[in-house]
Amino acid sequence: MTCVARRALCVSLLACSGLGSGNANAQSSVTLYGIVDGSLMYTSHTLNTQTGRDAGHQFSFTPGGMTASIFGLRGTEDLGGRMSAIFDLESGINLGTGALGHSNGNFFGRQAWVGIDSPYGTMKAGLQFSPFFLSLYDLDPRGMSNFGSGLINYVNNVWVTGLFNNNAISYTSPEIAGLQAAGLFSLGGTAGDFPAGRQYSASLRYHLGGLTVSGAIYNGNAGGTGVSTPIPSTIAFVGRDIGASYRFANDLTLSASYTLYKVSGSFSNGVYAGGFSYFIKPYLNVNGGVYYTRDGNDSANHSILAASGVQFFLSKRTTLYAQLGYVHNHGHMDTGLSINNALYGVEGSTVGASIGLRQMF
Repeated sequence: MTCVARRALCVSLLACSGLGSGNANAQSSVTLYGIVDGSLMYTSHTLNTQTGRDAGHQFSFTPGGMTASIFGLRGTEDLGGRMSAIFDLESGINLGTGALGHSNGNFFGRQAWVGIDSPYGTMKAGLQFSPFFLSLYDLDPRGMSNFGSGLINYVNNVWVTGLFNNNAISYTSPEIAGLQAAGLFSLGGTAGDFPAGRQYSASLRYHLGGLTVSGAIYNGNAGGTGVSTPIPSTIAFVGRDIGASYRFANDLTLSASYTLYKVSGSFSNGVYAGGFSYFIKPYLNVNGGVYYTRDGNDSANHSILAASGVQFFLSKRTTLYAQLGYVHNHGHMDTGLSINNALYGVEGSTVGASIGLRQMF
């Protein structure tokens, strides 16, 4: 359920000369990429989703302890004039069973788009991540880990709405004087009911040296063809985020952000987040984050989630990791510790830990 695949190391499978008679020098390539991630997880309390009660502690194998296990095909063709045709098809795997996972129930349910990249920006059409989610990803001190990060608050509040956007058209500008803008419009796809499932998102990012400042919005309607997917992706909500990060010369990055998830007639959860990521050595990273959530419609509902992690890079592709988390829920708040097996939590305090191995290809 994360975007780390965008940074995955890729192995080129095919590189050949362009076939179009109009450009004999055009080059094209298709790349297979992916992540395989498995872990063991312990939580001191576990919510029984059938009864709403505490089912006690758990010790489980967890697919995707830090990042989702995925595979995809990414392609590009040089069209000349510094323009390229591009595409991405991405699927997820449940490492525990071999079934589809983290893919919204569809074979290429994470990404399935085609586009044009040029000096004037990038346009994409198809299933893709929203600028709102990508802004949150950039600001999260724990890299949107599947355990103890801002991704827990995201999926806990609105499932995958805004993460996987169906029928979407997007544009991302080049960076000019440190500024970069992005926008996305998603059509609901229901004949005779244009507003159903309609979604739009935009972001603005400023980058100067080690400083990054980012803000984004998201507005979505219920309904549309997205309701047919196994995991809801068209929940009606308004999303807002703003934050900043700063990377020092010693590879220490500090970040802070505020995110609003407002569901009409239900809740208005504001998430205040802050944390750090520090490469002690090129092969050793430590990070930590704190996420305080408060329901603006009822202040009795609030939670605090804190987590830390250590990553030991055995190579550029293979990582051993360990994560430790704590969450305390008050009122009707049900923040959990992990996307897998512990998305929702019980009232009171829960502690948990996760250890695992990840390989990228």
